[in-house]
Amino acid sequence: MTTRTRALLGALILAAATVGTWWAWLGWDTGYATDPETGATTGPYQPWQVAGCVLTLALLAAVAGWWLRPWLVAPVMTVAFTGAWAAHAAATDASGLWAVGAVMVLVGMGVGTTVVSAGAHLVRRRRRGAPAG
Repeated sequence: MTTRTRALLGALILAAATVGTWWAWLGWDTGYATDPETGATTGPYQPWQVAGCVLTLALLAAVAGWWLRPWLVAPVMTVAFTGAWAAHAAATDASGLWAVGAVMVLVGMGVGTTVVSAGAHLVRRRRRGAPAG
């Protein structure tokens, strides 16, 4: 298998796993809760869902960064997750604030996946005795 084929296959699998992570933790939940005493509305996600999603994405970025280059991992995961999140949010939000959330998700995914995948890649290269880069 050539390096280019491996990278393409890895990117496709990574994108599917990233969207699958979004769906497994967040994609199915569309309900909001209103506190009867205060009238405050929260949701649609519970803190445990977000924490589970973040931890799963971090693990996915680490594994992908071990096998693939971080310059591939970070954009693939960022675009896949942000796209899935934004498409769902745009379809369910009449206020238009989904766009602000999408920018926040984009930045968070970009920074998080870059740091985690680069860290995993660096650890792998150091274990193999190869120079970082």
